[in-house]
Amino acid sequence: MGSKTDVWQGTLALMILRTLDTLGPQHGYGIARRIEQISGDLLSVNYGTLHPALLKLEQEGAVASEWGQSENGRRAKFYRLTRAGRAEMARASRDWAQTTAIMARFLGAGGGA
Repeated sequence: MGSKTDVWQGTLALMILRTLDTLGPQHGYGIARRIEQISGDLLSVNYGTLHPALLKLEQEGAVASEWGQSENGRRAKFYRLTRAGRAEMARASRDWAQTTAIMARFLGAGGGA
């Protein structure tokens, strides 16, 4: 099987928001595993990148957190999407759709001018 790719710069926040929107409150490990799972295990989530991204989203008001107990009985911080996070997810999704449409044009252009 091929090697995993790191999550692309600028996409992690959207993946986190979408994961929380889909699954509800999750701890960091659960978010990381879901992102890897949805990618078909082609992406690798660096935990040193995930936690600063979660902190930034929390500071921006897109997610809120509270301490709870994980499935294995350990204390874990659970994150949930806020109303502001839903709005940010919608905006970022539109931006990403526009970006991919532009890239599709370039990739489909065949190199001719």
